[in-house]
Amino acid sequence: MSAEVSAASIVIVGAGQAGVMTAEALRSGGFEGPITMIGDEPHGPYHRPPLSKAWMAGEIEAAQLVMRAPEMLARKNIALHTGVSVKAIDRSAQTVILGDGSALPYTGLVLATGSTPRALPLPGGDAPGVLALRTRDDASAIADRLAVCIAEHKPIVVIGGGFIGLEVAATERKKGLAVTVLEAAPRLLGRVLAPVLSDWYAELHRGHGVQLLLGAQVAAIEADAQGVTGVKLADGSVVPAGLVVVGIGVSANDQLAQAAGLECERGIVVDACGRTSDSSIVAAGDCTARRLADGSLLRLESVQNATEQGKSAAAALLGQERPFTATPWFWSDQYDKKLQMAGLSMGADAWAVRGDMEVGTFTVYHFKGDQLIAADSVNASKDHLLVRKLLDASVSPTREQAGDVAFDLASLLVK
Repeated sequence: MSAEVSAASIVIVGAGQAGVMTAEALRSGGFEGPITMIGDEPHGPYHRPPLSKAWMAGEIEAAQLVMRAPEMLARKNIALHTGVSVKAIDRSAQTVILGDGSALPYTGLVLATGSTPRALPLPGGDAPGVLALRTRDDASAIADRLAVCIAEHKPIVVIGGGFIGLEVAATERKKGLAVTVLEAAPRLLGRVLAPVLSDWYAELHRGHGVQLLLGAQVAAIEADAQGVTGVKLADGSVVPAGLVVVGIGVSANDQLAQAAGLECERGIVVDACGRTSDSSIVAAGDCTARRLADGSLLRLESVQNATEQGKSAAAALLGQERPFTATPWFWSDQYDKKLQMAGLSMGADAWAVRGDMEVGTFTVYHFKGDQLIAADSVNASKDHLLVRKLLDASVSPTREQAGDVAFDLASLLVK
């Protein structure tokens, strides 16, 4: 691959959500120079949320995963190169060094390198049939192993009771497989959900036949010549498995940035506009850690964050200020329940529940002192959309108002 040096040319490392959004925002913002997008996967840009659900379950075709077809990008004069690795950034020469040793010049560089699942640092952690989920190929490999487990009536173990682990568990149960979820913490999704909602999700999965082992300490993976056979716990017991899916979090892909001397701390450090410590380099998506006004760092791993940071990063390269300040939101589908989260619940010290948890249509409102800071809605999309408006407007109901279904929360927005 080669490129002519032009008055202005932008290289985007990463062909996922953040990379695509940045490229398209550059074009819609009036940038007319060359845009080159480099992806290390063999596939063009695709949607990741269906991987743990419909794609793994075989419910959708490959065409339905496609985010932007190559010809669509070509019409916008965005050059896409797949299956290409970037091994270094030469900031002084303003070039990226590709895996084949060639150099690609840039006047503006976008790092949208995503994240990588954490590996299981235990004996047998690399045995055949021990798989993580991040890419389309990961999901396909898990689906292939699932088919073997169905044919041979082998159970599944999921290590990690976070969103990916629970979504995979729900998909596998819907296919009739025996599933055990091993979670080291005393409750599911303990970093992001209030205890009342953690308990509700535990009962949801148990009600669908999932065996949950909380406070589980994994000691090793057992395997034979055909691959994984079970997960050994610290107490010496073994949970049988024909497939182990590891969902113990991700690490930001900031190695390129670190090697180039950019500021990194749990990710590539950026400001609200996606700018890095180098004025000609921006970053967006899961690879970033945003420096907040108080000096703390915020890592968000969501489609919304990738989209909005991409737009902000494009604006920064165009010399504009477009800080990403909207309320963060996220969603997770498990069985027939859609969880929609708005805001950041860290630091909450009180909660209010609106709706009926037994029916499965409700919202948990998170408060810090008297201030609403976040809300988690289950099959209650109207609540979710309203909460986002309240948070964007910095308008807070009282706990009593939030928990009273007879009180019209929308009335608080009327001036």
